[in-house]
Amino acid sequence: MCRILLAPFLGHLIIQQHFHLSLALFTLAGATDLLDGYIARTWPTQKSALGSALDPLADKILVSILYVSLTYADLIPAPLTALVIFRDIGLISAVFWIRYKTVPPPVTLSKFFNPCYTTAQLKPTLFSKVNTAVQLFLVAASLAAPVFQYTDSVLLQCIWYVTAVTTAASGYSYWHYGRKTVQVKKDTCLIL
Repeated sequence: MCRILLAPFLGHLIIQQHFHLSLALFTLAGATDLLDGYIARTWPTQKSALGSALDPLADKILVSILYVSLTYADLIPAPLTALVIFRDIGLISAVFWIRYKTVPPPVTLSKFFNPCYTTAQLKPTLFSKVNTAVQLFLVAASLAAPVFQYTDSVLLQCIWYVTAVTTAASGYSYWHYGRKTVQVKKDTCLIL
């Protein structure tokens, strides 16, 4: 949840070219994400349906805002940002479609957005996990570039290409494996 609230503020700081503070807050956001994951794995009773739904959404919001603001600051090329955002829009659209098809009828807005109805789970592919790590590494490297004065680095440009390849491969892996990445659940809760 912290990442959703922090993302617009981080984007603003990047646009205002406060890269030192942006890098520090991005590191903090990463640490809270790791802590969230650790708590959910270590104490399963702390895992919630809402948290399970918001965690991937928080990642998408954070990555999208950071890529757009880093593009605005001329630290990430616009075509790469477009690729990242279009892949995420495709994934979110697919998740909404699957959600619509698996919510018990009649489908209402309250049922559709109620995290208690866990009707399907999207299992991340290996490409997707690698891609997330590469995308976030590029954000960190791009934020650090003006701080440590390596904005024209060939290595940074290589990371752009690696990110483009992993983003495309991740999108393709979801398209190719399709149904294998979605686990439809039969258990739903009753709202009293």
